Amino acid sequence: MKLSEHKDLKTAITELSVKEKDKLLLRLVAKDKVLTEHLHYKLLEDETDLEDRKERIKADVDEQIAELKKLNAKEALVKVRKMITSVNHFYKVTKDPVGEVELKLFILNAIPFDYKKSIFGYRDFMMLFSIYYIKTVAVTINKFKKLHEDLQFDLSEDLNQLLLKIYSSKLAGAAEASNLPKEIS
Repeated sequence: MKLSEHKDLKTAITELSVKEKDKLLLRLVAKDKVLTEHLHYKLLEDETDLEDRKERIKADVDEQIAELKKLNAKEALVKVRKMITSVNHFYKVTKDPVGEVELKLFILNAIPFDYKKSIFGYRDFMMLFSIYYIKTVAVTINKFKKLHEDLQFDLSEDLNQLLLKIYSSKLAGAAEASNLPKEIS
């Protein structure tokens, strides 16, 4: 049920006393972990906390990168998805598009491409890894293009480094098939 569909309910809520509204609001916020964390960030944190959040994600990624090199493609895909999910969560909480693009570029630049081939199973997880990786890069480029041009300038070196890494690896064919640019100017 959407609130916009029930104008009577909307009117009734606005007519509640402040005490009742506060009580309802607190109950609603408690049911949604992301909303709770977002409100905590918005009301109780500042710019240094934003940088701390970014640094924690980068430190966590640095820890996992060394481990990634020892895994097969299936296990690496699971880890990489978790890393990208942590950035998506970061964005849901902070609503910081620059930090989101910066962190995704950091992760995508750090991820190695060579993994052991799994001899069990019928799926080619290296192909699935490649598809996921290229798709994530494409989404990141789209978000990059929506940033202010000064911010794009600051991040363009990292993005071009990532594109160079892709086009000088075995992912070049998949990148070309996905119409991924070779360079961002």
